[in-house]
Amino acid sequence: MAGVANPPSAIELLNALPAPTLVLDGEGEVLLANASAEAFLNQSQPHLVERGWRALFASGSPVVALIDEARRTGQGVQAYDVPVAFASGRELACDLLVGQVQLPERWLTVSFQPRAVTALVDRQLGQSAAARTVVGAAAMLAHEIKNPLSGIRGAAQLLQDTDDQGTRELADLIVSEVDRVRALIDRMEGFTDERPRRLVPENIHAILSHVRRLAETGFGRDHVFAETYDPSLPPVLGDRDALIQAMLNLVKNAVEASPPGGTITLKTAYRTGIRVRPAGASARVSLPLEIAVIDEGEGPPAHVAEHLFEPFVTSKRGGSGLGLALVAKVVSDHGGVVEFDRRHGRTYFRVRLPVVSTPNAAPTAAPVAEPAGA
Repeated sequence: MAGVANPPSAIELLNALPAPTLVLDGEGEVLLANASAEAFLNQSQPHLVERGWRALFASGSPVVALIDEARRTGQGVQAYDVPVAFASGRELACDLLVGQVQLPERWLTVSFQPRAVTALVDRQLGQSAAARTVVGAAAMLAHEIKNPLSGIRGAAQLLQDTDDQGTRELADLIVSEVDRVRALIDRMEGFTDERPRRLVPENIHAILSHVRRLAETGFGRDHVFAETYDPSLPPVLGDRDALIQAMLNLVKNAVEASPPGGTITLKTAYRTGIRVRPAGASARVSLPLEIAVIDEGEGPPAHVAEHLFEPFVTSKRGGSGLGLALVAKVVSDHGGVVEFDRRHGRTYFRVRLPVVSTPNAAPTAAPVAEPAGA
C-alpha cells in the first residue's frame, strides 16, 4: 500500500479530536495539547508546556490522583462522572480517559469529556419518552375523566339553589374543584395533538421580547428582567405559537423559583459543537442556536432535578408538573434539546435549536444527541 505523501503532524491529528486531549511525557509534563484542551483549560499549549498543568486544578483534585495512578501502574484509567474543581473556582463533572502510549519513553494521553455533552444522550432519550408518556396519559384522561366532570358539575349547580348555607358552600367548592380539574385536563390535551407543526423562519428575539412583555405585565411583575442577546443570530425554523408557549413556561418556572425582586435573564448565543442525529436517520443536525433562561432561585431538590422534564414531576406546592414536560415536547418537535444545570448559585435552562439553512429545510423530531465530530 502506498504511503501518504504528506502525513499530518501529531498536533494536526490531535486538533481533529473534539475532546480536550493532552499528551504527557514520562515525567507527567505536557508535550502537546489540542485546541479543545486549550479552550477547556483556558491555557495555551506553550503555557502548559512551560508551566505544567497540575496548578490548574484545586488541591486534592481526583484528576491529579488518577493521572498519577496511570503513571505509577503503567495501565490506562477510565473514570466516569469525575468531579473536576479548578483552582480558579470553576467546577464541573467529566469523564476522564487516560491511555498509555508505548514508545521508548512511556507517554500518556489524557482526554476529558464534559458530562454536559455525554449526559445529553440520556437526557434527550428521557425527554422523548416523557413526551410520549404525556401524550398517552393526556389522551386517556381527557376521554375517561372530562365527560363525567360535566355531570358532577351539573349536579353541584343544582345543589347551589338550596336555602341551606352549608350545602351551598359545599356545592360551590365542588364546582370550583371541578373547574380546576377541567382546566388541568385542558392543559393536558395540548399534548395530544400529534399533527406535524407548520415550521417557518422565525426571529427568536421577537419571540422572546413578546414573552418578556407578557411576563412583565402578569406573573413576573415583581421581578426584574434582563436581556443578553446575540444580534447576529439567524432565524430558527419554528412554530411561533408553540415556541412562545415553551419559552413562557420556562420564564414562569424561573419566576416561581426566584424570590420577589429577583432577576430573570434571557440570553441567546450561537454555539458550535453540538450536533444531533435524528432517530432513524444517518445525517446529523447542528444545534447552534442557544436560548438560556437564568434565575437566582435555589433550584429543584436533587431527587427532582433528574426527572424535571417528566410529567407530574414538580417540587412546587400546587404545581401540576406539566409545564416543563410541555417544553420538552415542543423543543423535541422542533428537532432541538433542552438542558438544565446549576452554576454559581444560579439555575440555567438552555434550549438548543437548529437554524434555517435552506428555505425548505425542516428539522426532524426525537433526536439522539452525539458530541460534535462523533
